Amino acid sequence: MKKIEAIVRKKKFESVREALHEADIDFLSWWEVKGQGTAKQGLIFRGIAYDVTTIDRVYISFVVRDINAEKSINAILKSAYSGESGDGRIFVTQIDQSIRIRTGDRGDESLYDKETT
Repeated sequence: MKKIEAIVRKKKFESVREALHEADIDFLSWWEVKGQGTAKQGLIFRGIAYDVTTIDRVYISFVVRDINAEKSINAILKSAYSGESGDGRIFVTQIDQSIRIRTGDRGDESLYDKETT
């Protein structure tokens, strides 16, 4: 099993969520977060300088079976891409154990009801 975490632009979140749904990933969590990247920029509006280095992003997290990891990653890559600096990051980590509290199912079976997803 793999845990996939992604940080994407706020305006790209809906397209990422739809792409994950099309890749049969329906169970995920997300949070609106603020962050700071390497790009330093400012904005001048009506003569007042604003620091816009803090950026709004969406942090997405979900766990999938190993067979679904690559298609999940590709769905995020395609749907979050803008070609500009700040498109985000994807992190993939190994999950050793998963347990469904209601049934006591362990491992892959604890993630979904269907064997293929």
